[in-house]
Amino acid sequence: MRIDVHQHLWPEPLLAALRARNVPPFLDGWTLHTVSAPPYQVEPADHDAAARSALVEADGFDRALISLSSPLGIEWLPDAAPLLDAYHEGVTALPGRFGAWAAAPLHTIDPASLERALDAGCVGLQLPADALLDPAGYARTAPLLHLLERRDAPLFVHPGPHPAPPSGAPDWWPALSPYVHQMHDAWHAFVAFGRALHPSLRVCFALLAGLGPLHGERLAARGGPVRRQVDVDAFVETSSYGPRAVDAIVRVLGVDLVVAGSDRPYATVPQFGLGEAFDQAVTVSNPARLLYGKKGKP
Repeated sequence: MRIDVHQHLWPEPLLAALRARNVPPFLDGWTLHTVSAPPYQVEPADHDAAARSALVEADGFDRALISLSSPLGIEWLPDAAPLLDAYHEGVTALPGRFGAWAAAPLHTIDPASLERALDAGCVGLQLPADALLDPAGYARTAPLLHLLERRDAPLFVHPGPHPAPPSGAPDWWPALSPYVHQMHDAWHAFVAFGRALHPSLRVCFALLAGLGPLHGERLAARGGPVRRQVDVDAFVETSSYGPRAVDAIVRVLGVDLVVAGSDRPYATVPQFGLGEAFDQAVTVSNPARLLYGKKGKP
């Protein structure tokens, strides 16, 4: 089974819940209002399940995993529960080509809600990167991460909310600046704090962990750990990167820790041009090991 581990699709219950709000994040028709960006016109077809299912097939995948759009900041809201309940209700009812990452409230940590989402069929938990940047973040999320370890379910780390961009910044600014910074920092926080606290946790970092793994030589030169052995349960996914960046990451981590993620509808699936064996690894065998561990299948 060929799997895309990173897509976004807002199901009908979540759309309705966002439209019922009048403070950010909320939808006015198809206009999205957030704290950190000007009003944004959402493309309705991007959240049409039938159209997106056809795209999954056209991209050559058998399954795509949907994740909550963490930059919206929903997980951090004091009143996050209704939005997250709507998200889980919607994504677990999507057609068979789709699976889903659970989401969790962070204002008040609630492992029971994560347990319910996993029982409903979610493959693991997505957390925003800004929740996992330091020891305090790992202490705060420990009940969730210990639950994942107990359930043998993976963690997906995705960029979270970000400050408003500089005045006059182009539309691509968040994706190239705060998103990358967050993922870079989250990678190094996991190296420094997370792995020791959660030795059996399988984790996947979006957008090649902000290219954090490429800094291993500098890390060692500045007194960090010299990586004599690759962490075989710390994966990275490819969203928005092409063959140059992916080839560089493979030279550091090896091919077995790279998984395919398109980040649709915000990006497309690139042609990596690294051979059939690479394509088989990143779309079939590596996602299976990320999601299901040594079992390799559900």
